[in-house]
Amino acid sequence: MSRPAESESEPEYLRFFPYEEPYDHQHEAMGRIHDALGEGRHVLFEGACGTGKTLASLVPALEYAREHDKTVVITTNVHQQMRQFVRDARAITRQEPLRAVVFRGKASMCHIDVGYEECQALRDTTRELVDREEDLHSLESRERELLDDAQSGSEEAADARGAVMDELENVQAEIETLQEERNVCERFYENLTGDTDAFYDWLFEDVRTPDDVYEWAHEQGFCGYELLKEGMEGVDLVVANYHHLLDPFVREQFFRWLGREPEDVVAVFDEAHNIEEAARDHATRTCAEITFDGALDELDDVEDHRVDAARNVIEAFRDALVGTYEDALTPHERESVDEDWTDLTVENPDGRDDLTVAFLERYTGQGFDRDLEMALELGTTLDRRYEQAYKDGETTTRKECRVLAAATFVDAWLEEGKKPGQYPVVSVRRDGTGGVRGRAELYTCIPREVTAPLFADLHAAVLMSATLRPFDVLSDVLGVEDPVTMAYGAQFPEERRRTYAVDVPPLYARNRDDPGVQGSVTEVLEDAIEFTPGNTLAFFPSYAEAERYYHRVETDATPYLDRPGVRAEELREEFVADDHGVLFTSLWGTLTEGVSYDGDDARTVVVVGVPYPHLDDRMDAVQRAYAGAFGGDGTPAEREDAGWRYAVEIPTVRKTRQALGRVVRSPEDFGARVLVDERYTLSGRSELGEYSVNGTFPDEERAEMIDIGPGKLKYAMLNFYADVDAWDGDPPVP
Repeated sequence: MSRPAESESEPEYLRFFPYEEPYDHQHEAMGRIHDALGEGRHVLFEGACGTGKTLASLVPALEYAREHDKTVVITTNVHQQMRQFVRDARAITRQEPLRAVVFRGKASMCHIDVGYEECQALRDTTRELVDREEDLHSLESRERELLDDAQSGSEEAADARGAVMDELENVQAEIETLQEERNVCERFYENLTGDTDAFYDWLFEDVRTPDDVYEWAHEQGFCGYELLKEGMEGVDLVVANYHHLLDPFVREQFFRWLGREPEDVVAVFDEAHNIEEAARDHATRTCAEITFDGALDELDDVEDHRVDAARNVIEAFRDALVGTYEDALTPHERESVDEDWTDLTVENPDGRDDLTVAFLERYTGQGFDRDLEMALELGTTLDRRYEQAYKDGETTTRKECRVLAAATFVDAWLEEGKKPGQYPVVSVRRDGTGGVRGRAELYTCIPREVTAPLFADLHAAVLMSATLRPFDVLSDVLGVEDPVTMAYGAQFPEERRRTYAVDVPPLYARNRDDPGVQGSVTEVLEDAIEFTPGNTLAFFPSYAEAERYYHRVETDATPYLDRPGVRAEELREEFVADDHGVLFTSLWGTLTEGVSYDGDDARTVVVVGVPYPHLDDRMDAVQRAYAGAFGGDGTPAEREDAGWRYAVEIPTVRKTRQALGRVVRSPEDFGARVLVDERYTLSGRSELGEYSVNGTFPDEERAEMIDIGPGKLKYAMLNFYADVDAWDGDPPVP
């Protein structure tokens, strides 16, 4: 339902609020965000799940952008949230005119399924064809004018017409060559030559999804992706994914499509606790052994004075990569290598990594800096040559230059790898032939190298999530300077939710195989499931643990097991359609964040154990990098504690808090949240010391946690669900 006509006292930005009336905390948040945007300050906004963070951020951002000629970009890395943004934007347009575009990457919108490089070459050739056709039309028009003048007796016109006729013949020949011998994109050709007004009229009648755009363009013979790019300039709102802002190369193009400088953009980041990992992924560089092999094969077919130099440096690095992983693998380890990438330790605390050392030992040229520079020059030359060949129709696909890819990576490895926060990795996996192949990777530990320049350039950004705190840690990690911070806990009636911390032995890795511990956890799970009037979500630190208890737990509820690598959406739909089921899944899976389980979809959520990530060499490198960056001038032990807190403990507790937020999503909703591990309990805080995570939760969330023994959970849940009148018929008997 639309909001009633606003009174004179209401803030102007409420014209963008599409529903009856904001919650009180939404009113307050919108006012504070609008003020912060006016000051050009970033906002860190934490709000409990289901409390309307999106509209509280989007409404003042749209008003500020409308007032000051800015564009709002709202972005997430969760598909379900993208769909929610579209619903909210559509609701807004029913009340206040809004030009909005929902943008997605080219790969999912290409009608002819070509890669980025091929697409770029096709666009260039197609544009060249259209330009020459326009030249032809101009020359034809000029020729007709001169013919009329010549027939009227003008000798100058007759002479000029002869020159134009010669030019016409040349242009016609060029067009024939482009049409017959070179590659063009017919759909992009229609974009450039057809009438696209109907598309933009249709596009801005409502908020269209990328699938809507694809289908419309497919039927009409256009390229929908390119039409979207052309139509983004001057829009009010763009819905996009993280990639468009976190990848520096893509971001530059994205702002150009918007027709905006970064200072003219207000960005809203949803699920902003995920920016850290997403930015790290965007900054990481990799190059596989097969790329080096391809580069060397490529050089065999090239005649150029720079070939020997390029071969010197690329072959030495390729051989060093192979030698490094061959030396690191024992026969047993080699046999156990599977199709997934497995990391090998190559870092040396007192010097350059094993791969760099092996490269320097194998290199035999006149100087690797000189040879590398020549390899980069040659790679650039070859890349341009391949692009031109594709445009000219000499090849049917746009060839990738392996020499350029290999040389660029080696250059980054040798230069960037020396910097703090860069972690060198060599990984191996088994290929399709059964052999072992390797790759080199520069893993970026500190994401603010990517995010800090972005936040410095934007006019302002709102980072929102249900789990941002502690704000100082997030500010440090992402490089957000002087933010406005606000946090709103659960706004719904406290009597309609309970949070229990069950005092079972801490589920350290060494305890998980203990039969007594497994028995205690199984009993707690069975009680939680049996005494839930509806569905139960059970989250575990890994898929393996989820499967373990899937097989151990025996109740009358229907069990559902989420497996890695298996599409989870269909499983979720089956689960929520049940009225007494239990879903076993990993806290690191796709069913934890950004997935709503409203009302009867799920009543109880159980988190078993503290879901620390796998503490491998990468995570150790991140801890050390964070210790150096955020540990200040403390003692080595204090810096180590800071590294652990920033890199491991706080992200892990955020993950747990995300899981707890899957239930109780509206004022009418109700549910129980169960934390199964002594480390969550208040008593464990004094007994376990630094191993406890109780103190890492925000104060108001910790205050709601009720310590309880394993055998008493069923009574507590029975009473709670009775208090909210949840039992349909007689409740179970303990």
